[in-house]
Amino acid sequence: MRLTHLADYAVVIMTAAARAPTGERLSASALAAATGVPLPTAQKLMGKLGLAGLLESVRGAGGGFTLSRPPAAISLADIIEAVEGPIAMTQCSGSDDASDCALDAHCRVKPHMNIVSTAVRGALAAVTLEQLARQRHLEPA
Repeated sequence: MRLTHLADYAVVIMTAAARAPTGERLSASALAAATGVPLPTAQKLMGKLGLAGLLESVRGAGGGFTLSRPPAAISLADIIEAVEGPIAMTQCSGSDDASDCALDAHCRVKPHMNIVSTAVRGALAAVTLEQLARQRHLEPA
């Protein structure tokens, strides 16, 4: 499994937002500048993260975005699902029963793939935004 660029960028943006002082309103342009994520992509992602309930927006002068809950209450799975949708390891293990797989009618593994998807989601849910946002300082060798 490999994250798309959008999911990766969403994690970067959310991590930068988590490092900001509590309650500080952040703009898409400020987060784009701080992270290197292109501004149009940052704007798109912040909209998706807002729709998913991970960011709150305030319009007008002094407006911007803030985290909707503490970083310890936001998981890596929450961020990925906000951008990518439900985590499913294969097409047939998603919530959609329709599959274009040639083996679909006779597959003996399909009924068990949800177990794998659930385990992967659990692992991603165990990583919090708080953990990702911790600054690690490298010691000189």
